Amino acid sequence: MTESSTDIQARQSEWSQQWTLLQDNELFLFKDWILPNTLEDFRDKDILECGCGGGQHTSFIAPIAISITSVDLNTTEIAKERNKDFSNIEFIEDDIAKMDLGKKFDIVFSIGVVHHTDNPDMTFENMKRHTKPGGKTIVWVYSQEGNALVKYGVEPFRKVFLKNMNRKNLLGLSKLITALLYIPVYTIYKLPLKFLPFYEYFDNFRKMSFERNTLNVFDKLNAPQVDFISKSRISKWFGNGEYYDVHINAYKGVSWSGSGTKK
Repeated sequence: MTESSTDIQARQSEWSQQWTLLQDNELFLFKDWILPNTLEDFRDKDILECGCGGGQHTSFIAPIAISITSVDLNTTEIAKERNKDFSNIEFIEDDIAKMDLGKKFDIVFSIGVVHHTDNPDMTFENMKRHTKPGGKTIVWVYSQEGNALVKYGVEPFRKVFLKNMNRKNLLGLSKLITALLYIPVYTIYKLPLKFLPFYEYFDNFRKMSFERNTLNVFDKLNAPQVDFISKSRISKWFGNGEYYDVHINAYKGVSWSGSGTKK
């Protein structure tokens, strides 16, 4: 049982709808986002996953971890169904910023979730509290740097015009936008014009399926809130002398990955 504050983040149906409609099975992205850590670092470890979404990352580490505790406020039933063949996973519905699981873990990680919480700073502090001394905390978040177009263009448009759109209609719109993106991504963005926005990001676009690229577009139009994280902010999370072997890495010009070993 968990002991949570009654003042938890509100449940957001957008996430359960997203992970019902779409899936993510790109292992190479997960491997990139946890660098310099590797999948082998999860072997024979007791893992806490903060924000399991549709359970895709859970499925990557379940075959090698001793145990996984996967926490999400909106999607645990979806993730549980997609990981039903594994017996070493416990799914808990809770707010990752306020949960108290009563134990500490070898690895505490969160991929693409902290920036969608009400208070990312509080959320990371709670991840830190659940990490054992000598254990690792790993996060991947959207960066403030490189995302001005999303922050000042896409986000205002989403809030005004898309917030109340039927999610299946939003999926249709996302597929249309994704299809149109193939034109510049496979023409202009193949030229050595590194000054173009999202130049590095579209390198990944060319590696992924249409369905996975659609998920990226849908996520930007569907997420009910996002707090873009600056390098100084994520560096502060791992600061104050509480971690060693700290790594803060830029990824494709639009995100940060961070990891450290807790003292």
